[in-house]
Amino acid sequence: MPLQLSAITEATAQLIATAMLRLDTPGAGFTDITGHVASFLAQIGAGEGTLLIFLRHTSASLTIQENADPDVQSDLISALDRLAPEDAPWIHDVEGPDDMPAHVKAMLTGVSLHVPVTGAKLALGAWQGIYLVEHRRKAHSREIVLQFVGSRK
Repeated sequence: MPLQLSAITEATAQLIATAMLRLDTPGAGFTDITGHVASFLAQIGAGEGTLLIFLRHTSASLTIQENADPDVQSDLISALDRLAPEDAPWIHDVEGPDDMPAHVKAMLTGVSLHVPVTGAKLALGAWQGIYLVEHRRKAHSREIVLQFVGSRK
């Protein structure tokens, strides 16, 4: 397939908006935050730009992943558990056996995302959602910084 570049859209940055999203996780697993993020963009009147999503924690992470089949999320949790098992000989275990594996999983998957915003909408693919991934077994309260830089709608 030949390379194709879409029409180039230009916009002058007129808006920098920041908010904190706080949510409680039920424990290990995926929490879909796509709707909360889209609501933030609508509330600020975002047009064209970039959204930074940053998680202020070291034992959870952020990811963009398939939003259609929940088996994908189960398989990803299983894969991360195989990569960083609780029964490995970790030195850091002050907060319990799931703490150090949670740090490793967060390092592997990351705590920040950049998502383009085009036409006032997240430029996600048809089957993509934005997720907070809790790596600890117990429920935790998590803080996510949302920051949009771009034009107004």
